Amino acid sequence: MIKSIKFTSISVRNQDAALDFYTKKLGFIVLTDQPFPSQSNDKQRWIEVGIPGAQTGIVLFNPDGHESRIGSFTGLSFLCDDVPQTYEQLKSRGVEFVAPPKIESWGTSAIFKDLDGNQFVLSSR
Repeated sequence: MIKSIKFTSISVRNQDAALDFYTKKLGFIVLTDQPFPSQSNDKQRWIEVGIPGAQTGIVLFNPDGHESRIGSFTGLSFLCDDVPQTYEQLKSRGVEFVAPPKIESWGTSAIFKDLDGNQFVLSSR
């Protein structure tokens, strides 16, 4: 039976710039970074990053033919204990937010963007 999500992918324009953003601004760690040549791009790499202590990996990749995914709402939601505090920390590191944290009956959330315009939810339980 299925146990967990192994990885999800985020389409990016520039893998080096994305790796810098996800490690230096969001605090993720590199799980793997190796060549992964494609039919049209022999410089493509398989870059998988992770949130310290979490099991799911995040692949920073742009598969051929899926360039239109770059800069969209991803549907990914990152969990944190304190959205306002994490919002302030990430904002101080230069992370762009669509709006400040919003308190709802189900929890608190905020939406941020990576350097390619991909949007993510930052949420509490």
